[in-house]
Amino acid sequence: MTEGIRVVLVDDEALVRAGLRMMLGGDDRIEVIGEAANGRDGVELIARHRPDVALMDIRMPVMDGLAAVREVVRRGSATRVIVLTTFDADDMVFTALRDGASGFLLKDTPPAALVDAVLRVARGEPMLSPSVTTRVIAAATRAPASDSDARALAATLTAREREVAVAVARGLSNAEIAGELFLSIATVKTHVGRLFTKLEATNRVQIARKVHDAGLA
Repeated sequence: MTEGIRVVLVDDEALVRAGLRMMLGGDDRIEVIGEAANGRDGVELIARHRPDVALMDIRMPVMDGLAAVREVVRRGSATRVIVLTTFDADDMVFTALRDGASGFLLKDTPPAALVDAVLRVARGEPMLSPSVTTRVIAAATRAPASDSDARALAATLTAREREVAVAVARGLSNAEIAGELFLSIATVKTHVGRLFTKLEATNRVQIARKVHDAGLA
């Protein structure tokens, strides 16, 4: 097998880890290289093996998943973390994204969608479960727009980048943006990548917040 995306699983339930391993193991682009049963061991596992992606539960003993995400980021790891949980409470989503998680998926995510999420996050694309994307973006843009820093950052965008940014803030996927703006998906991905840099954002929710705070939405 050619070298694939290296993944570790961090969950305190052995059955959940087994299920994840089975779902991901069916794709020859993904290789599960390790498992841990709590956040502390997960942080050390990530430090030792430097995987491309980690699937991290939230509710775990010793160290929970949110604290583990913060520690992984604090150590400067290049591993991208997808928080995986049975809960979809707004505060958990916001905390995970704020602290550096690259994705947030519910444990009932279908196998094909889970595989797709791992592949996308490994490529640097943030991933939110479809069941929470719209609600999270709506909540992220609920506060009044009054951020001068966001306006200064938005001023660096081209006209096309502003169009893409507003579409992201509306919760559209890359494919939906491509259809609406008559662009190729590859071109949309390029624009979104530039938005991450220009708006100093690490995920689509942060782009949405900057768009709102800059008064573009």
